[in-house]
Amino acid sequence: MTEDLTPAEAYAAARARNADQATALAPFREMYEFGLDPFQIEACQALEAGKGVLVAAPTGSGKTIVGEFAVHLALTQGRKCFYTTPIKALSNQKYADLVKRYGPDKVGLLTGDNSVNGDAPIVVMTTEVLRNMLYAGSQALSGLGYVVMDEVHYLSDRFRGAVWEEVIIHLPASVTLVSLSATVSNAEEFGDWLDTVRGDTEVIVSESRPVPLWQHVLAGRRMYDLFEEETDHGGRGASRREVNPDLLRLARTENQRTYNPRDRRRGKMVREADRERERRQRSRIWTPGRPEVIDRLDNEGLLPAITFIFSRAGCEAAVQQCLYAGLRLNDDEGRSRVREIVEARTAAIPDEDLHVLGYYEWLEALERGIAAHHAGMLPTFKEVVEELFVRGLVKAVFATETLALGINMPARSVVLEKLVKWNGEQHADITPGEYTQLTGRAGRRGIDVEGHAVVLWQRGLDPDHLAGLAGTRTYPLRSSFRPSYNMAVNLVEQFGRHRSRELLETSFAQFQADRSVVGISRQVQRNEEGLDGYREGMTCHLGDFEEYALLRRDLKDRETELAKQGAAQRRAQAAASLEKLKPGDVIHVPTGKFAGLALVLDPGIPAGRTNGHRGFEHHDGPRPLVLTAERQVKRLASIDFPAPVEALERMRIPKTFNPRSPQSRRDLASALRSKAGHINPDRRRKQRSGAADDREIARLRTAIRAHPCHGCDEREDHARWAERYHRLQRDTKQLERRIEGRTNTIARTFDRIVALLTELDYLRGDDVTDNGKRLARLYGELDLLASECLREGVWEGLAPAELAACVSALVYEARQADDAVAPKVPGGAAKAALAEMAHIWGRLDALEEEFKINQAEGVGQREPDLGFAWAAYQWASDKSLDEVLREAEMPAGDFVRWCKQVIDVLGQIAAAAPKENSTVAKNARKAVDALLRGVVAYSSVG
Repeated sequence: MTEDLTPAEAYAAARARNADQATALAPFREMYEFGLDPFQIEACQALEAGKGVLVAAPTGSGKTIVGEFAVHLALTQGRKCFYTTPIKALSNQKYADLVKRYGPDKVGLLTGDNSVNGDAPIVVMTTEVLRNMLYAGSQALSGLGYVVMDEVHYLSDRFRGAVWEEVIIHLPASVTLVSLSATVSNAEEFGDWLDTVRGDTEVIVSESRPVPLWQHVLAGRRMYDLFEEETDHGGRGASRREVNPDLLRLARTENQRTYNPRDRRRGKMVREADRERERRQRSRIWTPGRPEVIDRLDNEGLLPAITFIFSRAGCEAAVQQCLYAGLRLNDDEGRSRVREIVEARTAAIPDEDLHVLGYYEWLEALERGIAAHHAGMLPTFKEVVEELFVRGLVKAVFATETLALGINMPARSVVLEKLVKWNGEQHADITPGEYTQLTGRAGRRGIDVEGHAVVLWQRGLDPDHLAGLAGTRTYPLRSSFRPSYNMAVNLVEQFGRHRSRELLETSFAQFQADRSVVGISRQVQRNEEGLDGYREGMTCHLGDFEEYALLRRDLKDRETELAKQGAAQRRAQAAASLEKLKPGDVIHVPTGKFAGLALVLDPGIPAGRTNGHRGFEHHDGPRPLVLTAERQVKRLASIDFPAPVEALERMRIPKTFNPRSPQSRRDLASALRSKAGHINPDRRRKQRSGAADDREIARLRTAIRAHPCHGCDEREDHARWAERYHRLQRDTKQLERRIEGRTNTIARTFDRIVALLTELDYLRGDDVTDNGKRLARLYGELDLLASECLREGVWEGLAPAELAACVSALVYEARQADDAVAPKVPGGAAKAALAEMAHIWGRLDALEEEFKINQAEGVGQREPDLGFAWAAYQWASDKSLDEVLREAEMPAGDFVRWCKQVIDVLGQIAAAAPKENSTVAKNARKAVDALLRGVVAYSSVG
């Protein structure tokens, strides 16, 4: 209190208040109704002092306040500020927020879809737009004072993360960088790198949530707290929290076996009593249904809630289940407001399209306060859901995990149905970082006193494992930076090869690799000390035991080599037998998931570069497409045939057979079982081992028996030490190779890319050729393939719709591979152009192999995918939405997103294509106009 201060202290406090009032932070703080948190004040003060900042804080903690202060500083100083976000939806959202505060004259927006007031002092943009500006040397960069990189942890993203590092490395030194990140476990490491490449950077880490988070498990009718009475609700402090013992008891009871064989020794009456007690206990434990969960949360005042379901179909099914259950979360006034907002936002969509999009069912759910949110939805529909949720008119949203990435949709509660999700290859447990990101949505700042994370009970749930997810901060930021062809030509054009190489060595990827080398070097030193001890242990008084051990090892290696040769020979015989198969052959698949009887539908033998698998060549021999006796149509691989295969029988395949029809498959599989179900495949006799007649093995065995150490009484003891010595020596050499491999890795990859581009005449030393300048305008995964297609005139003379079909192969990637049926493509000139694109890709693929450019490391050109070609062709040919979606078998949201990506690449091609004696640029612009209609045109986010 001021009356307790001495005159000197009161004077010092007054001076501090006056100094604070003189800062730019003081008027900025008055713009907000709430006081700023200590981490926000610390970051803003560092910015005003001229430092860059990295702010790592939980979702919903208000770290964007720091970005908004950078905007405020730029306007105060008469400079520009670029506010970058990873996705267009976030850019649109931030643009709307800043326009509300500063007015439309001072704020611009630049995304792939929109260009609004791009010369304004504040411009919101996607990160890719800023990267392209930097490479093009745009005039818009003059006067730039601040760049805010929201969600900077996106640089871990495997597909787009490199863009963030490119921007950070290439921004002029005069620009102050504001990096906003989710809570990551290596923020200090990332901050050290920023300090290295950007200069003085303050790292501010806040782990406290602005709204406390309570963790629960919902089992049957009861909501259990995950932890006992706790003081650290956020789950990120150092205090030890105990798992709720009631929950542990429940898990033990549920996971016990219903019947134990030892019960035989007990009386029948006792066993029956135990079982009855167990049945009563189990009757109180079940996984509540989705409507039941929402009803329970509503009754306890825990709505609005986001339920994360790791499946689009699951989200849609959840909405239907709630509708069938009669759930109504809005009153009459709320229903009217919902209808008013929805009709206003969808007024531009024609009635016939609304019907195709399931508008009326969607509207009914919205009126009841229920919605789904996933990438398969029309972007306009997703925006409406977000707006209604923020307004409190939608109270229950069923969403995939993509909602957790940045969109501002905080809720009072978050529900997780399962702790397992499909990662594209297998069902895997969610990580602590993913759990933190998902539950971070719970608790609305300034509205809720506390947030709630609810996990639904599932059989086998381990409370201790769940507590580990809720209490661990393991979300490390890992660089995904890799040089690309486009990046290489842009860098060489601006800086020359030598300087470009130096720049790439300043990347976060190389920074992390270099740091990891320190620990490996220490391990090498420890290994070398261990080798000295092992060498002493294997010393033999009869002779050189190291020489003797080498003979034994050579014998073992030779035996292994011969065994491999035998296996390779059997594989070659198997491949030769596969080439003899014909459609209608009945075979026995010896091993693998589809072992048993099978009918050959297509031998899958490569013919040139096409064999029905996405239009391109197989590299591993024949891959027969078969119908199994269990009615599955699968394309098998050589791994399924360790031994030669022969036709057991022949069958006629009906011309009407459709592999996608369950009825067709059922009928033919039944005929297969009837025809050949009684046949037993012949068992092959085991062949004589190649080692029995090998001269080298005979020589080594003779040398071993003749060696002096062979007669040593302690021979096997010495041999154990020698084996340990050999293993440790091998491990040490591997570590040394890792050190060598991690040093200058990015620069070495760049060198290989430059060598390939020189071979193709894109670069000549430090000069970029005309071909290279064209490549510099093409951004995307298949940048080099697009450039080669332009150079060789593959797309000349194509109609706009045909060009759209071809360009779709450069951007589209199927969510799941479908080997059963080749994708439908347009005929005529488009089909010929797609085939030529496949041929060029094959040539580039061979070149990349020659220059050791490895696609597995995220560098190089993946196979083009023809799966969207027909849909793009149909839409650009003015077909109706109903017809296109029905044939494409694709959700509207996916269709719109792929169309927008095709439009983006068509725009790049229009800019890069030759201006004279070429139809490509003109037809690319026409294709953009043809695609940009209907649902694609009126979806503002993609």
